[in-house]
Amino acid sequence: MPKQDHESAVQLDEIDRHIIQLLNKNGRISFTDLAKEIKLSRVAVQARIHAMVESGVIECFTAVINPEKAGLHLSAFFNVEVEPKYLQEVAENLSKDPAVSSLYHMTGPSKLHMHGLFKDNREMEAFLEKRLYPLPGIMSVDCQILIKRYKSRIGMKL
Repeated sequence: MPKQDHESAVQLDEIDRHIIQLLNKNGRISFTDLAKEIKLSRVAVQARIHAMVESGVIECFTAVINPEKAGLHLSAFFNVEVEPKYLQEVAENLSKDPAVSSLYHMTGPSKLHMHGLFKDNREMEAFLEKRLYPLPGIMSVDCQILIKRYKSRIGMKL
């Protein structure tokens, strides 16, 4: 697999896609077990994974945590309208907050779309009053509480 910079797309072949699919199912699978499944040597599989990490295709290996079992019972989605001149500062500030699980700049009038996980309503209220509302340039905040999760992205389908 040729090394490419992080800004350009990396060409993945069917073997790479199969490796990613298996890692999405079980991120702890050994190189030996991957090699058996893919029908390549352990060294070849390890080299392909290393190349995908180096090229940025695989960003990290992580555990998927069930928020409710970890005591985070409130899942909320926010659309935050920010004055354009403050957008970067607000995004950087919010991205460091442990309650914020994802943060995206969306199309529209300087919108940030954010997902947060909280123990309860009080913790979310404290987040809003102490950490979100005081940020410079916040124009409006729209909040929606998750009722039921039907599907959550784990990994990525290629």
